[in-house]
Amino acid sequence: MVGPMQWIGYPALIAAAATVLFAIPLRLFGLPLPEPVWPLVLAFAWPLIRPSMLAPAVLFVLGLFLDLFWGGALGLWAISLLAVYGVILLAAKFLSGQATIVLFALYVISTGLAFTVAYAVTRMDAGNGPSLLAMAGQVIPTLLLFPLADWLIERFDDADVRFR
Repeated sequence: MVGPMQWIGYPALIAAAATVLFAIPLRLFGLPLPEPVWPLVLAFAWPLIRPSMLAPAVLFVLGLFLDLFWGGALGLWAISLLAVYGVILLAAKFLSGQATIVLFALYVISTGLAFTVAYAVTRMDAGNGPSLLAMAGQVIPTLLLFPLADWLIERFDDADVRFR
């Protein structure tokens, strides 16, 4: 039986650790490591796996962690992650059993939603929007994380027979 620690706890800890790991000042070929929004994978996958009251709370904490770690406005990533979770939760009934390409298209839309919310909050907070080029440098690596979301969905979807 798969418990909440396997599909919520461990992935959340891994996302936080990956965020810290990718923030180290290492340069490869003269370029810094990308800084994707790792918890966005979870905000996309968790409502498709199984609705839960624990998942939004963990996403909120992960969002606050990102805000504190990256020095952004407090609540910026929390609201962005929760917006994605909410939209996917509303659409989850229509997405069960869809092909991977459909899930990828929805992941692209979800990533766009998260970064649009983050852009709007940053613009309201600072009075000036962030650089779109710099934002693209974070959007593209986040989009490349889709195989992890797809793996989570395949791994944990219907893993617990109590929810069939």
